Amino acid sequence: MCLKARSRGFSVVAAIFMLVVLALLAVLIASVTGMQQASGQLDVLGVRAHASARSGIEWGAHQVLDPNHTISDCSMPSCPASPTHLSGLGGSLAGLTVSVTCSQTADTTEGHRNVRVFQIVATACNQPSGGACPNAAPTSGYVERQLQAVVSKCKDSTAPAPRCACGA
Repeated sequence: MCLKARSRGFSVVAAIFMLVVLALLAVLIASVTGMQQASGQLDVLGVRAHASARSGIEWGAHQVLDPNHTISDCSMPSCPASPTHLSGLGGSLAGLTVSVTCSQTADTTEGHRNVRVFQIVATACNQPSGGACPNAAPTSGYVERQLQAVVSKCKDSTAPAPRCACGA
């Protein structure tokens, strides 16, 4: 009789041990799943921030390249006010802010052609500080992407239509 009582007690200990091990595995799996989901969300937010920074570069390039030749007196375009904060992005880019800065070099003259080079830097983030990126004290989940572009504009005062356009 004594042996049967001892073997029943052993089964209870083994069952409790198995329950504890299974509970720990469940907690570990839930934790890893949560981290993967958070990481995936940050990846998506990073892609959106990159797209926002790219839109900032395109906005800045459009400002300085004068694509429709709207400056009729053949003078060179200037950088927009720097920095410019673009916060009205729509669609999946809503909630992100882009800060665009522009700097220009001295003009170069090649015959009748005047050339000006612009450096445009766009920084996009999801937690702007004072309406601007970058945020000096970001919190958890902060995402920031920065892109740079160098573009040049050429104007020729002797060019036929479209007026002031540099030909090949």
